[in-house]
Amino acid sequence: MKTLSLWFHSCLIIMASVLASTQLAHAQTDADAIMIPKNYFCGGLMYSNSSWKNYWEGTFKRSNDNIGTINTNMYAAMINYGISNSLNMLASVPYVTTHASGGTLTGLKGIQDLMVSLKWRALKTNIGKGKISLFAIGSASVPLTNYQADFLPLAIGSQSKSIMLRGLVDYNIGHYFISGSSEYMRRSLITIDRTSYYTTELHFTNQVSLPDMANYALRTGYRSSKWIAEVVLENNTTLGGFDIRKNDMPFASNKMNNAMAGVNFKYSSTRINGLELTAGGDYVLAGRNVGQSTIIHGGAYYLFNLSKKKK
Repeated sequence: MKTLSLWFHSCLIIMASVLASTQLAHAQTDADAIMIPKNYFCGGLMYSNSSWKNYWEGTFKRSNDNIGTINTNMYAAMINYGISNSLNMLASVPYVTTHASGGTLTGLKGIQDLMVSLKWRALKTNIGKGKISLFAIGSASVPLTNYQADFLPLAIGSQSKSIMLRGLVDYNIGHYFISGSSEYMRRSLITIDRTSYYTTELHFTNQVSLPDMANYALRTGYRSSKWIAEVVLENNTTLGGFDIRKNDMPFASNKMNNAMAGVNFKYSSTRINGLELTAGGDYVLAGRNVGQSTIIHGGAYYLFNLSKKKK
């Protein structure tokens, strides 16, 4: 899988590939147009680092010496299984650490959320000189530990149970492709360790309603059995929320928007069949109540056939 920042998501990594019979088998993420065949299994490890010093307090861009530079490291274990040639199941579990270079705030660390996705290729057909594919992807995530969510910007997650639905269209001519996707995320209430809090009004409760989110992504590049190289543009929008107040800490239900650009690369080994290496990076171009992050990521994955059929 591949990490798409955020985050977060994700940044998510494209995984492993081998030749199976006459078709290419690429492991993939929930955000791209790659499927692995029936009875294939892919497992891998991924690392990503996000760092930022400047951030947007509402629409005002600033820095804060009381926190300095925020660093977030994520170590993730990921799997992907081909239920059929048109239906894949993916899962991931990340371990996250955070650190602030300035001030007295102590970073947090721990296992974050389990995320499981089902990816269905609903259509694949020829159009003109190329092929078009349509996908529907459903995902759900749940916290695996009782980590502290009310400690931004050093929290390792939101503690929210979430469900996501993504639609994706991909068109390729030869080795060149362009893909577009749109995702809606529904988030649950969370419980914090205080009995009242202030947003735009005072709330006498420890329950916080998180606004839902939308994600839009466009990617284009080169895709073959040995190499994948792509450019990604992504926009994350919070459907509600409020701005960070002047000189205040961020809060879980803030409006958090960003626009990012990134590149991803994948190399499939010709010496070790099924081994794949990935690398890439993302940069936040604009945002609201988020840090201007620089993100780097890389991973190693292995794909193999669980059936008794010969490769």
